[in-house]
Amino acid sequence: MTNKHTILFLSVLVALLILIPLDEIEMFTFLVPVVFAHCDTMDGPVVKTAKMSLEKGDVTPVLKWVKEEYAPEIRAVFKRTLMVRSKGPEAKELADMYFFETLVRLHRAGEGAPYTGLKPAGTDVGHAVVLADKALESGSVEDLVKLVSEAVTIGIRERFAHAIEKKKHAEESVEAGREFVEAYVKFVHYVERLHLDAMGQAFHHGELGEAEARGQHGH
Repeated sequence: MTNKHTILFLSVLVALLILIPLDEIEMFTFLVPVVFAHCDTMDGPVVKTAKMSLEKGDVTPVLKWVKEEYAPEIRAVFKRTLMVRSKGPEAKELADMYFFETLVRLHRAGEGAPYTGLKPAGTDVGHAVVLADKALESGSVEDLVKLVSEAVTIGIRERFAHAIEKKKHAEESVEAGREFVEAYVKFVHYVERLHLDAMGQAFHHGELGEAEARGQHGH
């Protein structure tokens, strides 16, 4: 026999489907398994802001995370979310997740990046990201500068040493020459990426690897 939780879930689902426009139903991705990628996490700044906005009933704080063109959609979804989440704990959880998904999706769209889902809370986002957040919280960037500077120095030296060693034997044979070329390309691409980052021309998240795969470089 169908239990009360199932009935409640189905009731909330029907309510949401009624409230959500047809052209947005395809974005109702939290109802099915999603493939987590390099996106915002459930304990990241975007979702944290969303939680605060929902608790206060004020959409204003989250608007900074989306482009102006997406603001009307966020306002509309926020309003519907507040309506549905008042129906009980299960309804609240379901409605909130829909809002988080929509907000992150539009945030990513504003960056020109695809939406691939939310990462669970506690996901390892990397030491540099952690220190970047701490820098903004503390007002000091020194630990982050130290971490990145040391990593960059090691990265350049290691690739340079490998390339210069291969260069010594590059003319001994075609095979040796190809080994040098491979080391050379890796070395140059590495410093090229670093320079683009430093000049503010960095690719977004995983776009760098995709660009390299398409041959978007000068070597």
